[in-house]
Amino acid sequence: MLKLNIHEAKTHLSRYLPALERGETLILCKRNIPIAEIRPLPKPRTLPRPIGL
Repeated sequence: MLKLNIHEAKTHLSRYLPALERGETLILCKRNIPIAEIRPLPKPRTLPRPIGL
C-alpha cells in the first residue's frame, strides 16, 4: 500500500502504474488524510466457451 498526496499522484501517476500492475493499492491523501483508494482490477476468469457458441 502506497500513500500519495494528490499533487504527487497527478504529477507522477505513470510512475506508480507498475505498482498497481503488481497488485499494490494506492491511497490518495489530502493534507495527510486518506480520501480515496485506487486498487488494481481483479484478473478476469477465463471460462471455456460452451460448444456451439
